[in-house]
Amino acid sequence: MASGYPEAVESLIGELKQLPGVGRRGAERMALALLARSAPELEALGKLIGALPRTVGRCPKCGGLAEAGSECGICGDPRRDDGVLCVVENMPQLFAVESSGHFHGRYLVLGGKISPLDSENGEGLNLRGLCDLVETGNVREVILALSSDVEGRATAVFLAELLEKYRVKVSRPALGLPAGANLSFADAATIGAALRGRVDVQE
Repeated sequence: MASGYPEAVESLIGELKQLPGVGRRGAERMALALLARSAPELEALGKLIGALPRTVGRCPKCGGLAEAGSECGICGDPRRDDGVLCVVENMPQLFAVESSGHFHGRYLVLGGKISPLDSENGEGLNLRGLCDLVETGNVREVILALSSDVEGRATAVFLAELLEKYRVKVSRPALGLPAGANLSFADAATIGAALRGRVDVQE
């Protein structure tokens, strides 16, 4: 074998390479770090990973991660403001907004964004969950906290048009988020400023 690794290690490296942001070198380091752990530790880790499909699910309200069969801690918190709904693409964006400490409303996790180059029309996104929350009549403002790249902007326009039939304000974060930036990587202060300075999505 050209790499010199046993077949089992090479297979592990191949699996680790499929994780976001992990290249060949990073996958090798992870695999070797795992091999340095004791057998009981590896078995415990394997059990945790294997149990994920049974122990972790999607919150029936926001679509975010939650204990299987339960709603997430944010949706279960009665202190949150039901009138303001923050729409994000994924869990890293939700955590980024939440860690800013400037948002105290509810969330909706879309599960992705639209790619105008691929002519996507929102299929596969959590649009039904968004409409269900807005149709309750409790939501007065929807903040589209999406990435400012081409796909994020296209998704924001699509969602704004979808929400036109509801009597809700539709806004987006403003200050401090550079064009093309992924919201997940913005710092808490920048996200806080962007939320406080949010503007109408059509501006």
